[in-house]
Amino acid sequence: MQVHLVDGTYELFRYFYSPGGGHENAAGEQVGAVRGVMRSLATMLDDGATHLGVATDHVIESFRNDLWPGYKTGEGVDPLLLAQFPWLEDAVRAMGITVWAMVELEADDALGAAAAVAAADERVERVVICTPDKDLAQCVGDKVVQFDRRAGTVRDADGVLEKYGVPPESIPDWLALVGDSADGFPGLAGWGAKTAAAVLRRYGHLEHIPDAPGQWDVPGVRGVAKLAATLAAERELAMLFRDLATLRTDADVGSVDDWAWHGPTPALAEWCERVDAPDVAAKLDRIVRARSRT
Repeated sequence: MQVHLVDGTYELFRYFYSPGGGHENAAGEQVGAVRGVMRSLATMLDDGATHLGVATDHVIESFRNDLWPGYKTGEGVDPLLLAQFPWLEDAVRAMGITVWAMVELEADDALGAAAAVAAADERVERVVICTPDKDLAQCVGDKVVQFDRRAGTVRDADGVLEKYGVPPESIPDWLALVGDSADGFPGLAGWGAKTAAAVLRRYGHLEHIPDAPGQWDVPGVRGVAKLAATLAAERELAMLFRDLATLRTDADVGSVDDWAWHGPTPALAEWCERVDAPDVAAKLDRIVRARSRT
C-alpha cells in the first residue's frame, strides 16, 4: 500500500498563478485555482492512488506567530486566492478525499503527522509527501519520500542530503542557521547554506556545535571565528528558529484506514458545476466503476 499526502496550500497557490488560474464562473467568482487542484487530485486517483489526504491552512496564521513576530501572515496574499481556501476544502471533501484544515497548526504539521502515522503502519510500503517545500524534507525516511509533482522528481533521504547538504534530521537546524524567507525568519548573519551544511554534517544539531572556534573540526570552512561568535551570541535565537522550523507531528489526522478513497460524495456535482469542471465528475465516476470491477 502507498499513501499520498498532498500540500493543498501549495497546490492552490500553484494553480492560482498558472495558466487558467484566473478562470471565472458564470457568477463571476474566480475559481480557477480550485478547479486546477480538483483536476490534479482526480489525476492522482486515476493513476492509482488509494489512500490520500490533503492538508490546508484554513487560516494563514498559526501558533508560530506567537513565537516570532515576523512569522508569515496572510498579508500580501491576493484576496481572490484567499477566498478559494474554504472552497478548496469543501470541494476536496466532496471528492471523497480526506482534508486536514489546519487552524492552530499549519498544513505542513498535518503532513508531518500523517507521514509519521503512515510510516508506523506495517501495511504501508511507501509514503509520498507531495510538495517541494523544504520544510517537509525533515520527514523523509525509510518509507517516506518527497515528490515534487511539478518537476516530476522523487527525493529520498539520500536525495535530501544531495539537495541541502544535510540529512533529513538536520533540516530544522539548517533552516535555523540559514533562515527561511518564505516563513519569515532570517537565520543568523553570515551563515550561508553551504557553510551551515558543512558544520551540521559534522555536528548534526545546533547544541553539538562548540562555542569556541578552536574546538571546531570542520575542514574547509572559512571565517570560523566569526561564525562561532555569532552562534555563541545568538544561540538562543537559533534554537527559537529551529523550533519554528520543526514540524509538530501530534496533529489529529486519524489513521491510514480513514484516508482510503471510496468515491465522491453527492456534493461533487454541485462543486463541479460551480468551478466548471464536469470532467472531474466524469473521471471519478469512471474510476469508481473501474475499481468496482477489480
